[in-house]
Amino acid sequence: MLTKVINRGIRISLMIAGLAIASAMNTTSHAEETPPPIFEDVIIGHKFSPDPLTVRGMSGGAVPGREVAGRGETPTGSCTGYFDEEPDHTIELTSKFDYLKIQVESPEDTTLIVSGPGGSWCNDDFDGKNAGMIGEWLPGTYDVWIGSYKKDSYLPYTLKITEVK
Repeated sequence: MLTKVINRGIRISLMIAGLAIASAMNTTSHAEETPPPIFEDVIIGHKFSPDPLTVRGMSGGAVPGREVAGRGETPTGSCTGYFDEEPDHTIELTSKFDYLKIQVESPEDTTLIVSGPGGSWCNDDFDGKNAGMIGEWLPGTYDVWIGSYKKDSYLPYTLKITEVK
């Protein structure tokens, strides 16, 4: 648990530094928007709002994907990249979804591991360089890891969750 807190602290510091630089470079004034929370856990049921629901974080870690997932390949893709030991997010589904999509958006290449009812799944390059998964999801709790290709490389991401096709 202490490792998770320290790793998240480092990743949050890196994200804040990146956001400060990006903010300083932006000279155009825009209406203030509240950014999605960092490393937030999610509880949703049918017709959740807002849709898409977004959460943010920093990908990466030192643990190979095959160790996190317990295997090197899944029906949804290979378990590549590096991750933290602890999941970045927990998604609790209060009902069965006939269709649910989760997708990572990041400026760099990301990987994804989801572990929950029925097993673990990995993905890489769902949409370009971004990882994601789509399909039928059973009710229950899912642990979600977002990884980077380089060991100990931390990259900002947004995870979008939607039930809209």
